[in-house]
Amino acid sequence: MSIRTRIAHAVTGVACLILVATGCTTTVPGTASPASVTNTTSGADVFAGLDACRVLDQLNSGQGFEPGENKSRRNECTASKPGSAANSLVLDPVQGLSEFAQSNKTVVETSINGRAAMQADIPTGGCAIAIEVAEHARAVVLFTLSSGTRDPQACVDARAFAERLEPLLPKVP
Repeated sequence: MSIRTRIAHAVTGVACLILVATGCTTTVPGTASPASVTNTTSGADVFAGLDACRVLDQLNSGQGFEPGENKSRRNECTASKPGSAANSLVLDPVQGLSEFAQSNKTVVETSINGRAAMQADIPTGGCAIAIEVAEHARAVVLFTLSSGTRDPQACVDARAFAERLEPLLPKVP
């Protein structure tokens, strides 16, 4: 299998996990929908002003990743590194860690720089780490490697990324 094919499979796998991790919505053309949906105690989007692609590009800077792309209306972004990896960042102001645990079979509780977090294997290979931002808000980091479907390095890379991401996340009381 060529490296391009592996990366394409990895990016497809990450996209599928993002859909599973963030849920799906349906829209009808011409129907109004809210600009952002929140479920925090204050009623405000805890990620307001924080763009997933800008954050992803900032953290990937100098590491050979292509610029991140957001292919949906959600605040999520995916970037690939030709020949080796793909990573994604999802800033979800609606779902928390409990929803992450419900949608993933192999969840392990952990912490990232003192924040509650969960780690899970991505079914198509790779690793996902969800960091708690509020009871009903989370940041999800996804990493896949082209080296194989169950490469443990994906979780090492995801954790390192999550540790650099955490200081950039909002602090919600």
